[in-house]
Amino acid sequence: MDSTFHALGEILLKGLPTFFLILFLKFYLKRVFFKPLETTLAKRYDVSEGARKGADEALALAEKRIAEYEAALRAARAEIYAEQEAAHRRMQDEQAAAMEKARREAEQFVNSSKAELAAEAELALANLAGQSDALADEIADSILIKGRAA
Repeated sequence: MDSTFHALGEILLKGLPTFFLILFLKFYLKRVFFKPLETTLAKRYDVSEGARKGADEALALAEKRIAEYEAALRAARAEIYAEQEAAHRRMQDEQAAAMEKARREAEQFVNSSKAELAAEAELALANLAGQSDALADEIADSILIKGRAA
């Protein structure tokens, strides 16, 4: 058993330089290769994440401006529609006033024409009455003159 321990010690003694070499390589590679690689990857992640965050912020800002633009556009359209409606109402009121004025003028014209026509009719009737009396007298005279001559 003593020889086994002695052989085991020899193997262990021969393996120590390899162990230390691997341990040295681990720390050396960690410091020289993996540490700069991690730093570079972290910087790259920060840059890409920063760009992504910047793009998200720009997108949010663009959406906000679009919403503001659309709100302003809706307000402008509403104002234009209100102005158009007011102009339409004014035009309708003006047309209604003009129609009412024309109706009143036509009614006055009709009434004055009726009055003139009635006055002319009365005058014509008076003239006809006077002429019929004169005509009746002429006819009577004519008959009487013919009756005497016969």
